[in-house]
Amino acid sequence: MTDRLPYRATDLAVPYDPIRALPVAVLLDNVRSAYNVGAFFRAADAVRAEKLYLCGFTARPPHSKIAKTALGSEASVAWEGEDEAVTVIRTLHSRGCEVAAIETSVRAIDLFEWQPAFPVCVAFGHEVDGLRREVLEACDTHVRIPMLGSKHSLNVATAGGVVLYELLRKYRLLAARRG
Repeated sequence: MTDRLPYRATDLAVPYDPIRALPVAVLLDNVRSAYNVGAFFRAADAVRAEKLYLCGFTARPPHSKIAKTALGSEASVAWEGEDEAVTVIRTLHSRGCEVAAIETSVRAIDLFEWQPAFPVCVAFGHEVDGLRREVLEACDTHVRIPMLGSKHSLNVATAGGVVLYELLRKYRLLAARRG
């Protein structure tokens, strides 16, 4: 028996998707865990998201805990630090960007039913408290991830991966329709 793979590791590093950049940004407001921030960098890199906005007390590079989970993607994903998330949202609105709060709320629509208006920015909040009221009020749309089990939430970085890949799927369908 051999432990050799039928391919070289470098074969897997070749990008297979013609999308140069996904017109999606991520806003993190008061995300407590630097490990979660690193995981967002990693997911943003994986889908070629345009930018991360790190707001409030969310950790920013350089940071050893971000680096541990980001695995270098903090160098390949554009990011910007801003104290106030609402300031970022206003700027994004002025550029014609839809801003969606990823949060379970009474007005939230299901992630799979949401038709985002690209470019879009998805906002995630504190691991326990979620997004602050003023941030929720500034967002155009509220989107919830369907939860079928006994728990009603996911880890914020896991939720980020789910949302980013659903946005990638929707954008690829849109791009295919445009030809």
